[in-house]
Amino acid sequence: MNAKTSLRAIMLAAGLSLGAAIAAAPVMAEMTVMVGGAPMYPSKNIVENAVNSKDHTTLVAAVKAAGLVDTLASAGPFTVFAPTNEAFAKLPKGTVDTLLKPENKDKLTAVLTYHVVAGHLTAQDLADKVDQGGGKAMLKTVQGEDLTVMRSGRSHLTVTDSKGDVAQITIANVLQSNGVIHVINKVLIPG
Repeated sequence: MNAKTSLRAIMLAAGLSLGAAIAAAPVMAEMTVMVGGAPMYPSKNIVENAVNSKDHTTLVAAVKAAGLVDTLASAGPFTVFAPTNEAFAKLPKGTVDTLLKPENKDKLTAVLTYHVVAGHLTAQDLADKVDQGGGKAMLKTVQGEDLTVMRSGRSHLTVTDSKGDVAQITIANVLQSNGVIHVINKVLIPG
């Protein structure tokens, strides 16, 4: 009788554990990161998430003005280095307004696609590339020029544009259904 009771207890515990794991699976699949006061859902694409971030309203307006919404909502995958509103505010006065004008759409598109790399690169992937590259990794952007990723201390990464301006990744691994976003604190400008 003792063996039967023990076997039942084990089976009941296993069943409860399995049930709890199955019930928790959808919750774990939607592990979100907060960006700009809004949760970023891994089941949504880059555009669907970015429009909810209060820290990225300038970036979203620029993506719309450049006609890149459909591209960034497509299957990808893309790695996006997403400058915050504060990063855009650091540009010389009038730069954003000038870029948003219809006659400057090509320049705006070049700046925005300079922040995008084909593929799904997490912070660990970037760090591994830096280590394999002897301290830096060169990433070819969708725009066509390179960005340089390096370590800043043991656990932070920086992204340097062709002019030598350095952006910190302030929020890494914002997973999307079509890629990953890394929030940065500076707008990167192609050469």
